[in-house]
Amino acid sequence: MADQQATGKARSRARGRARGQQEGQTVRRPGEQAQARPPPGFQQQPQGGRPAQAAPQAQRQQQVGPALSSGRALHRVSSRGDLQPGDDSLAARMGQMSVGGGAGDLASGNGAPVGRGAMRGRRQVNVDIVRTRPVNLNSKQGTSGRQVTLKANYFRLETHTNWCLYQYRVDFAPEEDRTVVRKGLLRNHKPVLGGYIFDGTMMFTSHRLNPDPMELFSTRESDKTPIRITVRLVGDLTEGDYHYIQFFNILMRKALGYLQLQLVGRNFFDALAKIVVPKYNLELWPGYLTSIRQHETNILMCSEITHKVMRQDTVLELLTECVQRGERRYKELFKQAIIGAVVLTDYNNRTYRVDDVDFDVTPSSTFELRRGEQVSYIDYYLRKYQRKIYSVDQPLLVTRTKAREQRAGQDEFVYLVPELCRMTGLTDEMRGNFNVMRDLAEHTRVGPQGRMDRLNAFNRRLLKEQNVRTDLLEWNMRLADKLIEFQGRVLPQEKILQGGHQGQEVKYDAGPLTDWTKELRSNPMLVIPALNNWVVICPNRLRRDAQNFVSTLVRAAQGMRFVIPQPYFCDIPDDRASSFVQALEQVISSRDPQMIMCIVTNNRLDRYAAIKKKCCVDRAVPTQVIVARSLTAKSVMSIATKVAIQMSCKIGGAPWTVEIPLSGLMVVGFDVCHDTTTKEKSYGALVASLDKPFSRYFSAVSAHTTGEELSNYLTSNIAKALHKYKEYNGGALPQRIVIYRDGVGEGQIPYVYKHEVELLKERLNIMYGSQPVRMAFIVVTKRINTRLFLGNGNPPPGTVADDCITMPERYDFFLVSQSVRQGTVSPTSYNVISDNVGLDPDKLQRLTYKLTHLYFNWSGTVRVPAPCQYAHKLAYLVGQALHNAPSSRLEDLLYFL
Repeated sequence: MADQQATGKARSRARGRARGQQEGQTVRRPGEQAQARPPPGFQQQPQGGRPAQAAPQAQRQQQVGPALSSGRALHRVSSRGDLQPGDDSLAARMGQMSVGGGAGDLASGNGAPVGRGAMRGRRQVNVDIVRTRPVNLNSKQGTSGRQVTLKANYFRLETHTNWCLYQYRVDFAPEEDRTVVRKGLLRNHKPVLGGYIFDGTMMFTSHRLNPDPMELFSTRESDKTPIRITVRLVGDLTEGDYHYIQFFNILMRKALGYLQLQLVGRNFFDALAKIVVPKYNLELWPGYLTSIRQHETNILMCSEITHKVMRQDTVLELLTECVQRGERRYKELFKQAIIGAVVLTDYNNRTYRVDDVDFDVTPSSTFELRRGEQVSYIDYYLRKYQRKIYSVDQPLLVTRTKAREQRAGQDEFVYLVPELCRMTGLTDEMRGNFNVMRDLAEHTRVGPQGRMDRLNAFNRRLLKEQNVRTDLLEWNMRLADKLIEFQGRVLPQEKILQGGHQGQEVKYDAGPLTDWTKELRSNPMLVIPALNNWVVICPNRLRRDAQNFVSTLVRAAQGMRFVIPQPYFCDIPDDRASSFVQALEQVISSRDPQMIMCIVTNNRLDRYAAIKKKCCVDRAVPTQVIVARSLTAKSVMSIATKVAIQMSCKIGGAPWTVEIPLSGLMVVGFDVCHDTTTKEKSYGALVASLDKPFSRYFSAVSAHTTGEELSNYLTSNIAKALHKYKEYNGGALPQRIVIYRDGVGEGQIPYVYKHEVELLKERLNIMYGSQPVRMAFIVVTKRINTRLFLGNGNPPPGTVADDCITMPERYDFFLVSQSVRQGTVSPTSYNVISDNVGLDPDKLQRLTYKLTHLYFNWSGTVRVPAPCQYAHKLAYLVGQALHNAPSSRLEDLLYFL
């Protein structure tokens, strides 16, 4: 299966381009003269051109900041080892506005981004930002709740350069791709250039250079080649310009380089302060993330602590383990384990994603250097990095370079030596191991006071470094020495509504910790479904435990007035997936049950997927899968209560709701999840409410391939939801539609704004005809670096931050909706990119908070509105287990809980 996950093209091209036959033989391309695939850091000699030595990966990583040479969105390259939620794009971290620079953003096109092949000359650099904040919105601040003084993990830039900056393009002839070498060549001319900041392509100065263009000459130390440096003015930057803010980020990343931090990928980590977890052969490297952006009235630097998991085992050890597990199948096992994984090369602190393994090329294979010399991988790494390779017969890993690196002249594929590559991140087995995650959490889960102390310590460390102070002083920058404080609000507690006696609803407060589990067990459900016919399928040896659990389940449901009759038990001889599928087919055909419960011995995904495929895709029967250890757990009554709630929801029931006074409201949640078997495929799931108490929902799933537009699928599924809404509401369309769109990275917001929203408006205008269409489209982002503090602790549920740290061009706010007992709570960001629904900011915030109370899998609040969480749950189920769209006969049931 894992072989199918690998990119077939990568595998075939790699094999065709690199075949080392025996030890010491040259790697050849078919039909060409002897020539090896170069190791990391070198590229092949271009046909018909001069030899060109590419930058070693280590040197290429030592950039001060993000490259200004491209107007494209810079996306974060992260490994699964990062134990810190963050923005989806590097652009957010590096101070890039969500609506700046590059194809697909909200720039108007007046003044293209500066970069290779971009505009030249003395024109103003102008990146217009399209405001998603309505012009007629005087204030985006709400009024409900009590005022509180909040702190956030931001430091204010108290003073900064406000003079005009000049942006220069720097070219080298002959071309030099290594950033560190380019910086060194330019550094020789600092007396002529004066103070400047250079990122490898673009240079910023506070003064005009004369003449323009300016030509300088240096000698490259490695081969004594004379280099001509051409410096051309490409634009003037004034305070408030897009690239002006980016200049601050470049300067700050340069400052981080002075702190003896190690650049791994795109972020800085403190290797000297690493935490060793020898029990699991792991290391935790603490690190820091910084991002300077223009916020409401000030330029602020967001600072956040992060951790990277560094495994101490190498890829060669993984290969040895695969050989021991299956001598004949070791190649297949190794490919399954390593393809798609992210590895780290210690000699240059660069991460790579493995695309293939070539068993025909070994470290003894040779390749040709730029000077024409034949050298083996063993000799190359010993000479270049002083790394001795001991295993001479190990296969080499193949990784595909990124498109931007290929455009810069690098080869499409790079070879890596397993012995020199360390595994990164956590395996699925580690993530499923409670003890591993608990021990790691002891170091990574930092409480509010500890987080503030570490952020302040980082700030002091930064400001005490002499080189940092010199640079900041040179550019007239001064950073505040304490976290920012501002006014926020805590919304009032919500009332939970459940069914009562004689038609009278039971109403009670959600509580300061937003946990109403106790009240839930002793009051009737809001909507109680009728369960008359259901089946339990379990292995023979679990029959007694299953019967005892059913008895507990019946008692737990009685407190909520949900009557669960005794089921029909279907015993199977073993716990194989095929046994479950066969039993499911039999009981569905013979008994036509409303609900089927399957008792499984463990949480194996293949068995779970087989059960769900049979009942969600083929036969459309709601199922409840329970792991055997839950049958006899100490908290079996609590488990039984949650199972009873899930079962009722899957057949049309609803346990509770909250007071939402709006009539004719339909709330839509949308999320995207990737298919685990086909990397190019994703599933977009939509869940929409159908009634006023939010007790019934419509759901739909659409598959799409990488690069395929989601607009059509989202629009067509909302049209289906509107038709279903009409069925439930006497032919009336909703008066208001509020859409919460998750699964959007920062760099994708412009695309969503330009395509999905506009296409959706066109479709709704057709469906509504002469009726006005009132719709709000809200982008939900959970993976952010913002943290909020109240006093020395976490802010309570319902805390809203809609000023100071929000963005001036957006209609946005932060909301803390859940209560956490350990660590620091993470707020959720809400960005209203389109709104004519007729609700003021306060009502929109209140509605959002109310909806976080309606996720029926948890008798408390969740991080996002319930329809959004339902959409995530459905998309995850399809991407992980079903790999197909579910049956439409289940579309108005919460069968995916």
